[in-house]
Amino acid sequence: MTDPVQAGTQIAAEAGAHAGGYREAILFLVTAGIVVPLFHRLRVSPVLGFIGAGALLGPFGLGRFAETYPWLAPFTIGNRAEIAHLAEFGVIFLMFMIGIELSWERLRVLRRLVFGLGAIQVIASAALIAAILVALDQPVAGAVLVGLALALSSTAVVLPVLAEQKRLGTPAGRTSFAILLFQDLAVAPILFAIAVLGRKDGGDLGGALALALGQAAVALVVIVVAGRVALRPLFHLVARTRSPELFMAACLLVIVATALVAAGSGLSMTLGAFIAGLLLAETEYRRAIEATIDPFKGLLLGVFFVSVGMNLDPAQLVSAPGAILGLSVGLLVIKGAVVLAGARIMKLSRSVALETALLIGPGGEFAFVLIGGAMATGLVPEPVGGAALIVTTVTMIAIPGLAALARRIGGRVSREQLARERAEPLPEPDPQENRVIIAGYGRVGRLVGEMLKRHDIPYIALDSDPARVAEQRRLGSPVYFGDSANAEMLLRCGVATARALVVTLDNSRAVEAVVQAARAERRDLTIVARARDARHATQLYEMGVDDAVPETIEASLQLSEAVLVDVGVPMGHVIASIHDRRDEFRTMLKRKEAEARPVFRARRTVGKGRETPSEAKAAEPAPHPRPLGKSA
Repeated sequence: MTDPVQAGTQIAAEAGAHAGGYREAILFLVTAGIVVPLFHRLRVSPVLGFIGAGALLGPFGLGRFAETYPWLAPFTIGNRAEIAHLAEFGVIFLMFMIGIELSWERLRVLRRLVFGLGAIQVIASAALIAAILVALDQPVAGAVLVGLALALSSTAVVLPVLAEQKRLGTPAGRTSFAILLFQDLAVAPILFAIAVLGRKDGGDLGGALALALGQAAVALVVIVVAGRVALRPLFHLVARTRSPELFMAACLLVIVATALVAAGSGLSMTLGAFIAGLLLAETEYRRAIEATIDPFKGLLLGVFFVSVGMNLDPAQLVSAPGAILGLSVGLLVIKGAVVLAGARIMKLSRSVALETALLIGPGGEFAFVLIGGAMATGLVPEPVGGAALIVTTVTMIAIPGLAALARRIGGRVSREQLARERAEPLPEPDPQENRVIIAGYGRVGRLVGEMLKRHDIPYIALDSDPARVAEQRRLGSPVYFGDSANAEMLLRCGVATARALVVTLDNSRAVEAVVQAARAERRDLTIVARARDARHATQLYEMGVDDAVPETIEASLQLSEAVLVDVGVPMGHVIASIHDRRDEFRTMLKRKEAEARPVFRARRTVGKGRETPSEAKAAEPAPHPRPLGKSA
């Protein structure tokens, strides 16, 4: 018979060992809980915090002293293989989001900058860096791969910094976005080239390349055909269940399945995820998928950047600070000079070119993926690859400072220079900017959309009924499936730059949830909402809408208009009296709202910082549940 004491001890030991396997995951979650809020408060990209945390907790940080001081072991990340495995999924999700965020409309509008300036920047920067490495007796293949890796910039850091500064819509912001977009498109073929060149088949390179291209072509055809046939029906079936958990599971299934199929066909997992994103980019479920996947992407990218920091050895920085600083400055100068020359070729202004050069000059996150893969296959020597990764890390850390410098340079442009630059061509505005968002695309929402279309005002609509969305998509309407009350969904639809928001849902609580989410994201957004009656309209005014349209009042006004015309009153007098009466109702409702909540006027000084914290808290609407709601 087994000794109970011995059995208990064995079980406790197994439980402790089992719990120890989760130490890295728990430590990362604690790190994320500290880094993200702290760096948001400091207005610095959390990416830099994750890199710093990886350097501190990794084998070259506290891990270096774990054997001497055993009490440090629980605060170090020792299982690098497990972290690397999770980090790979971070890159997979990033490539999926890059694919799904692409749209033919955006590429068409920015094609001149994407395929013009973007191609010039990547090709010329890679050629210059590769030429320098070849002159230093490095192999040609490895020099080209390092040049391509260092030519790429950081989408994960630059775009959030520009968004924080509210400069994505500026000419420099659009130019930087276009270059980053081309760089993201270039990652997939570079990864494919590394996979082909790294094969140790012993045969000739030409035959291996032809075989790999044929195998890749077959795999791509299978993935694309299967995706076009199956993805839309799959998400339609899942959306009909109205289960957020099932929708999330379907998103994760598609990403992981396409990545594994691509990997099994000899391609990279990231390329498979990118193709899956492209296939879903033109479907009505695009916005809902973006809102669902974004949290996973952010968390897994955090793991990726922690793994990047773990490979950073501060001892190398201390041993040769001058050389590393010189190489970092050299990278900034080479890429910056290429951007300046390319911008002048594309006839962009000097101020836009200089701002863009400062943002694009540093290295990016894909350098770690590309150089790491090239080092693993033996295409790049360890010393060269390690130095390139250190330079990339140092320049990425400098991005917030360079972005602040770029903003100052852009703000100091003289009036005379601005006058000259107005005559020069500027990047076209992003098609997703300055649109009207319609929440609910039933009968009322469709009428609003038709009127906007008649006046050539672009719009995008959201609806939670998958059948209605599919029907309207077939008719050519820009409508997407999703929950309008989801703040992330509104952000994905461009609420940060939207012209206005029209809420047409027939569920009063759903209307309030949408208004609350939109007003929390943007205080100066014009919001027009459908109300059940006068009382509901007053509540909506309290929540911050600019106009609330009560159904009962509008129905009575339309009935009055019809009967007055039918009994012989002249049309002009009828229309004037109806407008006057409508204005009286609006004034009365706003007066009631002002009398009920006098603090609200302070809150409506949107974005001007005039309200005190206590007034702002008093002005906030009471929380409401967030049902999807139906649109009529």
